[in-house]
Amino acid sequence: MRKDLLMNITSFIEMFLIRMNVIENDSSKIQLQIDKMKQLRAEYDTKEVKYHTFSKDPSKPIPGMTLQESVNLDALTKYLKHLEDKYIEIKRIMLKKYVPVQRKADLDEEMIVTLKRRDLAENMNKELQFCHQRLQIISNALTSWVKSDMSSSFQDLVEEIQKTKSLHVTIGDQGIVEELLEDDPGKAKEAEILLGYIERFNELMSLGEYEKAACFAARSPRRILQNIGTVNKFKAVGKIRGKPFPLLLFFEAIFSTSHACRRPIDAELTLEGIKCGLSEKRLDLVINWVTQERLTFSEEVGDVICDYGEQDTYNKAKCLALAQMIYSECGLHKKALLCLCKQGQIHGAMEYIQQFKDFTYDDLMQLIKLCPHTELIQCLTREWNGKPPSLSFGLAILQLFSIGMKTVGIKLLQEISKGGKGIIEHLMINDPFCAFENWQEVANICLQNGFDKLSRDITSVLRSQAGVTEISEEDNTVNLMEHVFW
Repeated sequence: MRKDLLMNITSFIEMFLIRMNVIENDSSKIQLQIDKMKQLRAEYDTKEVKYHTFSKDPSKPIPGMTLQESVNLDALTKYLKHLEDKYIEIKRIMLKKYVPVQRKADLDEEMIVTLKRRDLAENMNKELQFCHQRLQIISNALTSWVKSDMSSSFQDLVEEIQKTKSLHVTIGDQGIVEELLEDDPGKAKEAEILLGYIERFNELMSLGEYEKAACFAARSPRRILQNIGTVNKFKAVGKIRGKPFPLLLFFEAIFSTSHACRRPIDAELTLEGIKCGLSEKRLDLVINWVTQERLTFSEEVGDVICDYGEQDTYNKAKCLALAQMIYSECGLHKKALLCLCKQGQIHGAMEYIQQFKDFTYDDLMQLIKLCPHTELIQCLTREWNGKPPSLSFGLAILQLFSIGMKTVGIKLLQEISKGGKGIIEHLMINDPFCAFENWQEVANICLQNGFDKLSRDITSVLRSQAGVTEISEEDNTVNLMEHVFW
């Protein structure tokens, strides 16, 4: 019995020891995990202190510091020193990575000064080369003259060289002897100067200096860079986001300097410039160009501005005024008159008609078709400044009804019906264009559209005229020529 009890106690102790080992192993693993988490937390706190140099919410504790450290003066002083060092480091990095705008402006100014110095040096170099070559020719000529019998004067020899260009020179170009002996080196090198301008322009375009290239083209000698070829180069660049349109810069440059030139900008460039300005919705620029600068106007320029006014109804009146000025300058009086009428300047249009007497009856009928203003038609069909009417009221009514402008015709009939029979009779008697048959047709139109009284007044005036007899359509026995034989 006692032996069994000892065995049980031994087994219990063994099991207890085994469980203790398991618990100790688990505790060790847990402790390792806790230590690892503490290490990660410490690393995270260090990074947070390193990268977060300020707190969005001042009421919260400073990141990376414990509550005890946040109220400790030494810890705060140390942390402040850390922030100051970080600020200095960031400022140093920013000075390396970024350049101030003022520095860029200074560099641009330095580049401009350097380019000017280069241009001056190139011009001086060309002049010196020219002088050197001319002196070399003179030296060779003098040597040849000394070696000869000197029977002729040295001046005669130089003149002979100019005529025959027979002197052997080391520069290898016999064709430039005459040019080198000229007194004006600028004339001799004019082709080189023009070529240099073109090369400089291409260089600016390749560098993306489009504003400078535009100004350079505007100042080019003999306007060698003011042509459609230059326009196509700026068109090829297209639009650059955040920067002015290069093509518009070119036209601004050449138009702004055109008043200083003896000849205005040609018609082709003028048209392209107006199109460019309107495409960029810069009507203000177009107005300035048309009114202030020296351009060559054409019918196409006026048409482009008119079309733009039809799209931009807010600025339609301005566009019509510009187009009217261009048409007048080009001698296109019909279109200029139409612009005046579309602006509502009826009295100005009538004065324009009186000033330019080359408007035919058909021109004025076409005008009321394109611009059927009631006031305009009334002015054209009545006396103006003691002069007879330009159009027939009756024919104008018939024209409006025939082309589908019935509304305008009815407004005219309403206005004329207010004047009574006296006005009708005055119109009919003083109308040299409208025959009685046409007035009868007008009376029928009035009757069909509810103007019974107006129709009766017209018919009454027709009957009252001497030699006029109303013939019924049913009476086919009337002899129209009977009065001739009695």
